[in-house]
Amino acid sequence: MTTRLAITGHRGLTAEVEAEVDRMIRAAVSDGRAADGPVAGVSCLADGADAVFAQAVLDAGGSLVAVLPASEYRETLPEDYRPVYDTLLARAGRVVRLPFVTPDPHAYMEAGKRMVDESDALLAVWDGLPGRGPGGTADVVAYARSRGVPVTVLWPEGAVR
Repeated sequence: MTTRLAITGHRGLTAEVEAEVDRMIRAAVSDGRAADGPVAGVSCLADGADAVFAQAVLDAGGSLVAVLPASEYRETLPEDYRPVYDTLLARAGRVVRLPFVTPDPHAYMEAGKRMVDESDALLAVWDGLPGRGPGGTADVVAYARSRGVPVTVLWPEGAVR
């Protein structure tokens, strides 16, 4: 049986925090794979935690489901990250395109809900603090918990963002 894992998490991580998050995500993906067979990763493919997760899923032989919040989503990503995004998107086995044009807090929250609704569990690269705006990591975690979807918080001890 395939384990469907979704990701939510912070962007703009320092290189040191991202390296530790990468290790934590890879361990979680490996645990999911060992428990029930292959892993399907559900991600918006943003820079930061989303990209680290997507690559870990692919490296583990899993499949990728990309949830795109809006048609103009790519343009809001950092320019130097866009080639990575394009590569991950091209490797996705399924792409879910939400009906929004502009990626705004509402579109991000709807994307987060869709990821949770398509998953068996949520990995949250989250410092545990309230969000900087609506539709962020804290809101996606709250939504998952309200739906009874298990949440695993991954955050390096002592790390700050």
